[in-house]
Amino acid sequence: MPRRLQQLSRWLRERAGLAEFELEPASTDASFRRYFRVRCDGRTLIAMDAPPEREDVRPYVGIARAFRGIGLNVPEILDTELEQGFLLISDLGTRLYLAELNEATVERLYGDALGALAVLQACGPGDYALPPYGRERLLTEMQLFRDWYLQRHLGLELDPQQGRILERAFGLLADSALAQPVVPVHRDYHSRNLLVTDRNNPGIVDFQDAVMGPVTYDLVSLLRDCYIAWPRQQVEEWALGYRDLALHSGILRQEYDDAEFLRWFDLMGVQRHLKAAGIFARLNHRDGKSGYLQDIPRTLGYVMEVTSRHSELAPFHELLQCLPVAQREGDAIGTPA
Repeated sequence: MPRRLQQLSRWLRERAGLAEFELEPASTDASFRRYFRVRCDGRTLIAMDAPPEREDVRPYVGIARAFRGIGLNVPEILDTELEQGFLLISDLGTRLYLAELNEATVERLYGDALGALAVLQACGPGDYALPPYGRERLLTEMQLFRDWYLQRHLGLELDPQQGRILERAFGLLADSALAQPVVPVHRDYHSRNLLVTDRNNPGIVDFQDAVMGPVTYDLVSLLRDCYIAWPRQQVEEWALGYRDLALHSGILRQEYDDAEFLRWFDLMGVQRHLKAAGIFARLNHRDGKSGYLQDIPRTLGYVMEVTSRHSELAPFHELLQCLPVAQREGDAIGTPA
Protein backbone atom coordinates (compact mmCIF):
# COMPACT_ATOMS: atom_id res chain seq x y z
CA MET A 1 0.00 0.00 0.00
CA PRO A 2 1.44 3.44 -0.93
CA ARG A 3 2.68 5.49 2.01
CA ARG A 4 0.10 8.25 1.58
CA LEU A 5 -2.74 5.75 1.57
CA GLN A 6 -1.30 4.11 4.69
CA GLN A 7 -1.34 7.49 6.45
CA LEU A 8 -4.94 8.09 5.43
CA SER A 9 -6.01 4.65 6.65
CA ARG A 10 -4.23 5.18 9.97
CA TRP A 11 -5.92 8.55 10.43
CA LEU A 12 -9.35 7.06 9.70
CA ARG A 13 -8.76 4.39 12.34
CA GLU A 14 -7.03 6.36 15.05
CA ARG A 15 -8.43 9.90 14.73
CA ALA A 16 -11.74 9.53 12.88
CA GLY A 17 -12.68 6.49 14.94
CA LEU A 18 -13.51 4.05 12.14
CA ALA A 19 -12.58 0.61 13.46
CA GLU A 20 -13.27 -1.42 10.31
CA PHE A 21 -13.73 -0.04 6.82
CA GLU A 22 -12.99 -0.58 3.15
CA LEU A 23 -11.56 2.04 0.82
CA GLU A 24 -12.20 2.31 -2.90
CA PRO A 25 -11.50 5.13 -5.38
CA ALA A 26 -14.48 7.47 -5.56
CA SER A 27 -13.58 9.82 -8.42
CA THR A 28 -10.87 10.91 -10.80
CA ASP A 29 -10.23 14.55 -10.04
CA ALA A 30 -8.54 17.07 -12.32
CA SER A 31 -6.43 18.37 -9.45
CA PHE A 32 -3.97 16.75 -7.08
CA ARG A 33 -6.78 15.72 -4.71
CA ARG A 34 -7.95 12.13 -4.47
CA TYR A 35 -11.27 10.90 -3.13
CA PHE A 36 -11.99 7.50 -1.61
CA ARG A 37 -15.35 5.98 -0.77
CA VAL A 38 -15.22 4.60 2.77
CA ARG A 39 -17.54 1.66 3.44
CA CYS A 40 -18.19 1.03 7.11
CA ASP A 41 -21.12 -0.04 9.29
CA GLY A 42 -23.44 -0.37 6.31
CA ARG A 43 -22.95 3.24 5.17
CA THR A 44 -20.58 5.13 2.92
CA LEU A 45 -18.51 8.24 3.57
CA ILE A 46 -15.90 10.06 1.49
CA ALA A 47 -12.26 10.53 2.49
CA MET A 48 -10.35 13.31 0.76
CA ASP A 49 -6.58 13.11 0.36
CA ALA A 50 -5.12 16.52 -0.51
CA PRO A 51 -1.30 16.51 -0.20
CA PRO A 52 -0.54 19.67 1.79
CA GLU A 53 2.40 20.62 -0.42
CA ARG A 54 -0.03 20.66 -3.38
CA GLU A 55 -3.43 21.58 -1.94
CA ASP A 56 -4.74 23.54 1.03
CA VAL A 57 -7.96 22.01 2.38
CA ARG A 58 -8.88 25.02 4.53
CA PRO A 59 -10.82 26.83 1.78
CA TYR A 60 -12.77 23.63 1.12
CA VAL A 61 -13.72 23.31 4.78
CA GLY A 62 -14.65 26.97 5.18
CA ILE A 63 -16.68 27.18 1.99
CA ALA A 64 -18.43 23.85 2.62
CA ARG A 65 -19.62 25.04 6.01
CA ALA A 66 -20.68 28.42 4.60
CA PHE A 67 -22.61 26.89 1.70
CA ARG A 68 -24.35 24.36 3.95
CA GLY A 69 -25.29 27.28 6.16
CA ILE A 70 -27.37 28.82 3.37
CA GLY A 71 -29.04 25.52 2.50
CA LEU A 72 -26.97 24.27 -0.40
CA ASN A 73 -26.50 20.52 -0.66
CA VAL A 74 -22.74 20.24 -0.28
CA PRO A 75 -20.87 17.55 1.68
CA GLU A 76 -20.90 17.82 5.45
CA ILE A 77 -17.47 18.08 7.06
CA LEU A 78 -17.32 15.18 9.55
CA ASP A 79 -13.66 15.23 10.58
CA THR A 80 -10.47 17.04 9.57
CA GLU A 81 -6.72 16.73 9.71
CA LEU A 82 -5.73 20.02 8.18
CA GLU A 83 -1.98 19.68 8.51
CA GLN A 84 -1.92 16.35 6.70
CA GLY A 85 -4.62 17.31 4.20
CA PHE A 86 -7.17 14.65 5.15
CA LEU A 87 -10.92 15.20 5.37
CA LEU A 88 -13.82 12.89 6.12
CA ILE A 89 -17.04 14.15 4.54
CA SER A 90 -20.53 12.89 3.80
CA ASP A 91 -21.23 11.02 0.56
CA LEU A 92 -23.58 12.67 -1.96
CA GLY A 93 -23.69 9.56 -4.13
CA THR A 94 -22.58 8.67 -7.65
CA ARG A 95 -25.32 10.02 -9.93
CA LEU A 96 -23.51 12.73 -11.86
CA TYR A 97 -25.66 15.15 -13.82
CA LEU A 98 -23.66 14.35 -16.96
CA ALA A 99 -24.86 10.74 -17.01
CA GLU A 100 -28.50 11.64 -16.39
CA LEU A 101 -28.99 14.69 -18.60
CA ASN A 102 -31.13 14.12 -21.67
CA GLU A 103 -34.04 15.80 -23.41
CA ALA A 104 -36.52 14.26 -20.98
CA THR A 105 -34.67 15.27 -17.80
CA VAL A 106 -32.87 18.49 -18.67
CA GLU A 107 -35.62 20.94 -17.75
CA ARG A 108 -36.06 19.43 -14.30
CA LEU A 109 -32.36 18.97 -13.57
CA TYR A 110 -31.36 22.40 -14.86
CA GLY A 111 -34.31 23.93 -13.04
CA ASP A 112 -32.97 22.52 -9.77
CA ALA A 113 -29.42 23.62 -10.59
CA LEU A 114 -30.50 27.15 -11.50
CA GLY A 115 -32.54 27.34 -8.30
CA ALA A 116 -29.49 26.37 -6.24
CA LEU A 117 -27.40 28.90 -8.15
CA ALA A 118 -29.92 31.61 -7.27
CA VAL A 119 -29.62 30.66 -3.59
CA LEU A 120 -25.83 30.95 -3.82
CA GLN A 121 -25.94 34.31 -5.56
CA ALA A 122 -28.72 35.76 -3.40
CA CYS A 123 -27.53 34.54 0.00
CA GLY A 124 -23.76 34.55 -0.43
CA PRO A 125 -21.21 32.70 1.69
CA GLY A 126 -22.19 34.29 4.99
CA ASP A 127 -19.20 35.38 7.05
CA TYR A 128 -16.72 33.48 4.87
CA ALA A 129 -14.78 35.99 2.75
CA LEU A 130 -14.35 34.82 -0.84
CA PRO A 131 -11.45 36.33 -2.80
CA PRO A 132 -12.18 38.66 -5.73
CA TYR A 133 -12.18 37.41 -9.29
CA GLY A 134 -10.07 40.31 -10.54
CA ARG A 135 -8.60 41.31 -13.85
CA GLU A 136 -5.21 39.72 -13.23
CA ARG A 137 -6.75 36.33 -12.54
CA LEU A 138 -9.05 36.54 -15.57
CA LEU A 139 -6.11 37.34 -17.85
CA THR A 140 -3.87 34.70 -16.30
CA GLU A 141 -6.53 32.07 -16.93
CA MET A 142 -6.85 33.01 -20.60
CA GLN A 143 -3.08 32.86 -20.96
CA LEU A 144 -3.40 29.11 -20.39
CA PHE A 145 -4.93 28.91 -23.87
CA ARG A 146 -1.82 30.46 -25.41
CA ASP A 147 0.75 28.70 -23.24
CA TRP A 148 -0.68 25.22 -23.04
CA TYR A 149 -3.02 24.79 -25.99
CA LEU A 150 -1.47 26.87 -28.76
CA GLN A 151 2.19 26.59 -27.81
CA ARG A 152 2.52 23.27 -25.99
CA HIS A 153 -0.25 21.20 -27.54
CA LEU A 154 -0.24 22.54 -31.10
CA GLY A 155 3.36 23.76 -31.21
CA LEU A 156 2.34 27.22 -32.48
CA GLU A 157 4.25 30.45 -31.95
CA LEU A 158 2.24 33.57 -32.75
CA ASP A 159 3.86 36.41 -34.68
CA PRO A 160 3.76 39.90 -33.10
CA GLN A 161 0.58 40.96 -34.91
CA GLN A 162 -1.22 37.76 -33.98
CA GLY A 163 -0.08 38.18 -30.40
CA ARG A 164 -1.53 41.69 -30.28
CA ILE A 165 -4.89 40.45 -31.60
CA LEU A 166 -4.94 37.76 -28.94
CA GLU A 167 -4.06 40.18 -26.13
CA ARG A 168 -6.69 42.69 -27.26
CA ALA A 169 -9.31 39.93 -27.24
CA PHE A 170 -8.25 38.89 -23.75
CA GLY A 171 -8.55 42.49 -22.56
CA LEU A 172 -12.01 42.89 -24.08
CA LEU A 173 -13.21 39.66 -22.44
CA ALA A 174 -11.84 40.75 -19.07
CA ASP A 175 -13.50 44.17 -19.43
CA SER A 176 -16.86 42.52 -20.09
CA ALA A 177 -16.51 40.24 -17.08
CA LEU A 178 -15.57 43.10 -14.77
CA ALA A 179 -18.53 45.21 -15.97
CA GLN A 180 -21.02 42.68 -14.59
CA PRO A 181 -22.68 42.69 -11.15
CA VAL A 182 -20.52 40.83 -8.62
CA VAL A 183 -21.90 37.71 -6.90
CA PRO A 184 -20.52 34.55 -5.26
CA VAL A 185 -19.14 32.28 -8.00
CA HIS A 186 -18.64 28.51 -7.65
CA ARG A 187 -16.26 28.55 -10.68
CA ASP A 188 -16.87 24.96 -11.82
CA TYR A 189 -20.65 24.74 -11.83
CA HIS A 190 -21.18 22.06 -14.48
CA SER A 191 -22.44 18.54 -15.08
CA ARG A 192 -19.43 16.76 -13.58
CA ASN A 193 -19.68 18.67 -10.31
CA LEU A 194 -23.44 18.35 -9.79
CA LEU A 195 -25.04 15.15 -8.53
CA VAL A 196 -28.65 14.02 -8.70
CA THR A 197 -29.89 13.55 -5.14
CA ASP A 198 -33.26 12.43 -3.79
CA ARG A 199 -33.48 15.42 -1.47
CA ASN A 200 -32.37 19.03 -2.00
CA ASN A 201 -31.18 18.38 -5.56
CA PRO A 202 -28.51 18.97 -6.76
CA GLY A 203 -25.57 17.82 -4.70
CA ILE A 204 -22.72 20.28 -5.31
CA VAL A 205 -19.00 19.45 -5.15
CA ASP A 206 -15.63 20.94 -6.17
CA PHE A 207 -16.44 24.39 -4.81
CA GLN A 208 -13.13 25.14 -3.06
CA ASP A 209 -12.07 27.71 -5.68
CA ALA A 210 -15.15 29.91 -5.17
CA VAL A 211 -14.69 33.67 -5.62
CA MET A 212 -16.67 36.89 -5.87
CA GLY A 213 -17.11 37.56 -9.56
CA PRO A 214 -19.34 38.04 -12.64
CA VAL A 215 -23.00 37.14 -12.42
CA THR A 216 -22.95 35.08 -15.65
CA TYR A 217 -19.88 32.96 -14.87
CA ASP A 218 -21.59 29.97 -13.24
CA LEU A 219 -24.59 30.38 -15.54
CA VAL A 220 -22.50 29.89 -18.67
CA SER A 221 -20.52 27.09 -17.00
CA LEU A 222 -23.78 25.19 -16.59
CA LEU A 223 -25.56 26.05 -19.83
CA ARG A 224 -22.55 25.94 -22.15
CA ASP A 225 -20.96 22.99 -20.44
CA CYS A 226 -17.62 21.70 -21.77
CA TYR A 227 -19.00 18.16 -21.50
CA ILE A 228 -22.45 18.43 -23.06
CA ALA A 229 -24.00 20.87 -25.56
CA TRP A 230 -27.56 22.10 -26.13
CA PRO A 231 -29.12 24.11 -28.99
CA ARG A 232 -28.26 27.80 -28.92
CA GLN A 233 -31.88 29.01 -28.82
CA GLN A 234 -32.65 26.78 -25.86
CA VAL A 235 -29.52 27.92 -24.02
CA GLU A 236 -30.37 31.58 -24.55
CA GLU A 237 -33.93 31.03 -23.30
CA TRP A 238 -32.57 29.40 -20.14
CA ALA A 239 -30.07 32.25 -19.66
CA LEU A 240 -32.75 34.93 -20.01
CA GLY A 241 -35.06 33.00 -17.73
CA TYR A 242 -32.35 33.03 -15.10
CA ARG A 243 -31.88 36.76 -15.60
CA ASP A 244 -35.56 37.22 -14.75
CA LEU A 245 -35.20 34.99 -11.69
CA ALA A 246 -32.13 36.94 -10.58
CA LEU A 247 -34.01 40.21 -10.94
CA HIS A 248 -36.98 38.99 -8.89
CA SER A 249 -34.62 37.50 -6.27
CA GLY A 250 -32.71 40.74 -5.79
CA ILE A 251 -29.50 39.35 -7.26
CA LEU A 252 -29.72 41.93 -10.02
CA ARG A 253 -30.55 45.39 -8.73
CA GLN A 254 -31.61 46.78 -12.10
CA GLU A 255 -33.04 45.49 -15.35
CA TYR A 256 -30.75 44.52 -18.21
CA ASP A 257 -32.15 44.00 -21.68
CA ASP A 258 -31.78 40.76 -23.62
CA ALA A 259 -28.91 41.99 -25.79
CA GLU A 260 -26.78 43.28 -22.91
CA PHE A 261 -27.25 40.22 -20.72
CA LEU A 262 -26.63 37.77 -23.56
CA ARG A 263 -23.48 39.68 -24.56
CA TRP A 264 -22.20 39.29 -21.01
CA PHE A 265 -23.15 35.62 -21.11
CA ASP A 266 -21.49 35.03 -24.48
CA LEU A 267 -18.23 36.80 -23.70
CA MET A 268 -17.99 35.24 -20.25
CA GLY A 269 -18.28 31.87 -21.95
CA VAL A 270 -15.43 32.68 -24.33
CA GLN A 271 -13.20 33.60 -21.38
CA ARG A 272 -14.08 30.39 -19.57
CA HIS A 273 -13.74 28.15 -22.62
CA LEU A 274 -10.33 29.53 -23.55
CA LYS A 275 -9.21 28.79 -20.00
CA ALA A 276 -10.73 25.31 -20.14
CA ALA A 277 -9.00 24.43 -23.42
CA GLY A 278 -5.70 25.43 -21.87
CA ILE A 279 -6.40 23.40 -18.74
CA PHE A 280 -7.37 20.33 -20.77
CA ALA A 281 -4.09 20.57 -22.70
CA ARG A 282 -2.15 21.06 -19.46
CA LEU A 283 -3.80 18.03 -17.87
CA ASN A 284 -2.58 15.98 -20.81
CA HIS A 285 0.98 17.25 -21.08
CA ARG A 286 1.82 17.98 -17.45
CA ASP A 287 -0.30 15.43 -15.58
CA GLY A 288 -0.67 12.59 -18.07
CA LYS A 289 -4.49 12.85 -18.10
CA SER A 290 -5.30 12.56 -21.80
CA GLY A 291 -9.03 11.93 -21.41
CA TYR A 292 -9.83 15.64 -21.36
CA LEU A 293 -8.52 16.13 -24.91
CA GLN A 294 -11.78 14.76 -26.26
CA ASP A 295 -13.61 17.74 -24.77
CA ILE A 296 -11.51 20.39 -26.52
CA PRO A 297 -13.41 20.39 -29.85
CA ARG A 298 -16.73 21.04 -28.10
CA THR A 299 -15.14 23.67 -25.86
CA LEU A 300 -13.51 25.60 -28.70
CA GLY A 301 -16.59 25.06 -30.83
CA TYR A 302 -18.36 27.41 -28.46
CA VAL A 303 -15.56 29.94 -28.91
CA MET A 304 -15.74 29.82 -32.69
CA GLU A 305 -19.52 30.10 -32.73
CA VAL A 306 -19.71 33.01 -30.28
CA THR A 307 -16.83 35.01 -31.75
CA SER A 308 -18.48 34.76 -35.17
CA ARG A 309 -21.50 36.67 -33.84
CA HIS A 310 -19.84 39.57 -32.00
CA SER A 311 -18.25 42.26 -34.16
CA GLU A 312 -15.78 43.33 -31.45
CA LEU A 313 -14.35 39.81 -31.53
CA ALA A 314 -14.13 39.61 -35.33
CA PRO A 315 -10.32 39.99 -35.46
CA PHE A 316 -9.97 37.23 -32.86
CA HIS A 317 -12.36 35.02 -34.80
CA GLU A 318 -10.37 35.58 -38.00
CA LEU A 319 -7.16 34.76 -36.15
CA LEU A 320 -8.60 31.48 -34.89
CA GLN A 321 -9.74 30.61 -38.40
CA CYS A 322 -6.18 31.10 -39.66
CA LEU A 323 -4.67 28.85 -36.98
CA PRO A 324 -4.94 25.06 -36.85
CA VAL A 325 -6.87 25.28 -33.61
CA ALA A 326 -8.04 21.68 -33.74
CA GLN A 327 -6.67 18.66 -32.00
CA ARG A 328 -3.76 16.91 -33.64
CA GLU A 329 -5.84 13.79 -33.23
CA GLY A 330 -7.92 15.04 -36.15
CA ASP A 331 -11.09 16.27 -34.44
CA ALA A 332 -12.43 19.33 -36.22
CA ILE A 333 -13.85 22.21 -34.27
CA GLY A 334 -17.48 22.65 -35.13
CA THR A 335 -20.45 24.60 -33.91
CA PRO A 336 -22.23 22.99 -30.94
CA ALA A 337 -25.68 21.59 -31.60
